[in-house]
Amino acid sequence: MSATLKLTHSTIGVEVRRGTYDVVVDGKHVGTLELNETIDITVEPGHHTLQVRTGRNSSRTQSFDVTEGETARFRCSGKSILPIFLLSFVVPSLALTLKRE
Repeated sequence: MSATLKLTHSTIGVEVRRGTYDVVVDGKHVGTLELNETIDITVEPGHHTLQVRTGRNSSRTQSFDVTEGETARFRCSGKSILPIFLLSFVVPSLALTLKRE
């Protein structure tokens, strides 16, 4: 059987980094995600890693575990507070946020 990864690109207010995000699961590109879009990705049960990227900017890698038939839900965004936004020009892995819901 399989499990599902549900990923949503949404934000409240203005988002500076609003382009298309590349979705990377276990180090492999599995799809793209537009602003205000949700995608479902079928994954095998077990331990996985997730990251979103756009150009040189990315989120930090998030680990998650899913069991058979379970859905892991994440939300990503390019919005951050000003100090983190400025720091992301030096540390690109701070540019995008990825949170489990």
